[in-house]
Amino acid sequence: MATVLAGTLLLTAACSGDGDKASWQGGGGNPESGTTSQSAAPEPALSTVAVTSPAADAKSVELWSEVKYDSEDPANTEVTVTNAKGAEIKGTVDKDAKLWRPTESLAWNTKYTVNVSTPAADGKTSTATSSFTTMKEPSNLVRVTSFLADGQKVGVGMPLIMKFGRAIPEKYRAEVERRMVVTATPAQEGTWRWISATEVHFRPKVYWKANSKVFYAVKLKGVKLGDGWYGRSNLTVDLNIGRELIMTVNNKNKQMTVKQDGKVIKTIPVSLGKKSTPSSSGTMVVMEKAAHTIFDTTDEDPVNGYKTPIDWAQRITYSGQFIHAAPWSEGVQGRRNVSHGCVNVSEALGEWLFNRTLMGDVITVSGTEEKLKNGNGWTDWNMSWEEYKKGSYLN
Repeated sequence: MATVLAGTLLLTAACSGDGDKASWQGGGGNPESGTTSQSAAPEPALSTVAVTSPAADAKSVELWSEVKYDSEDPANTEVTVTNAKGAEIKGTVDKDAKLWRPTESLAWNTKYTVNVSTPAADGKTSTATSSFTTMKEPSNLVRVTSFLADGQKVGVGMPLIMKFGRAIPEKYRAEVERRMVVTATPAQEGTWRWISATEVHFRPKVYWKANSKVFYAVKLKGVKLGDGWYGRSNLTVDLNIGRELIMTVNNKNKQMTVKQDGKVIKTIPVSLGKKSTPSSSGTMVVMEKAAHTIFDTTDEDPVNGYKTPIDWAQRITYSGQFIHAAPWSEGVQGRRNVSHGCVNVSEALGEWLFNRTLMGDVITVSGTEEKLKNGNGWTDWNMSWEEYKKGSYLN
């Protein structure tokens, strides 16, 4: 976005001759006699304001471009931007910096008119008008998607998850974060963290407050995302946080304690992973649920793999650890670990738990032989707040 003078007045003079005689173009007098009937060119009108950027009649202006202006009276300067139909575009004015910023991205390949005005001043005009046209829609557009959708109800540990259709270079990630604004009611502190070059999560400092509301707006349409690529679209998501449900599993006594809103509502005997396939110790969240499914590990292990029908399955890691009903291990649940890394519960208690959980509910397992690896699932809560913040490009 180039900053140039709003306009430059080019004064030209042309002369013609016939022998030794000469006269100023448009004049009827003889300059040699010292007389002429030509009127002096009027002085350009002075103005108290001027649009300095985008340049007058500029083309290919980016969608989030700021309007810059000069003013002798910034405190009382008004700025409006309208489209070709005369509709005013929403924006904010920074009177100190003399900037107008659009609230939403402008449209592709559209002409806009800027009007800047101040109270009248003696001998000076008090308005300035300029136009510019935004860039055409490019072919290099990055798809931006949200894992969550409007109206969902999720658990207090649910991270907000955004994914990009291509890797975002590091130099552009801070600007991406600025364009993704999260608002919680009641207000709660939080931050984004880059999980990879194509995925970014948001979590609050502590678990979401039960029954709160969360709204996030992602305004990346037309935003530079590196190597000539731009964001494809904007989106918003409005969701609800449910009651607080926390599951705590202790390998020492092989029991799961289920708390709802701080009160213990059930203690469930479990069988965790045997020593050769231990369960992971750490804090995880429920990622997906299936009342009935089939566990098939034969693709990964043709010799020792298995296909087993499973009820009341709740995934907690990418590597295949679940909370699920295991009627075959009910005789040892609460006493011995025999699973392949999952949290086994009885058929009846598996159904009871399944009917009460939400995606994003928290489960913490402790005392096993293996620690949870960050990135093996939604492990946003498996690190301290100070560590989590380091994944943001704004901190």
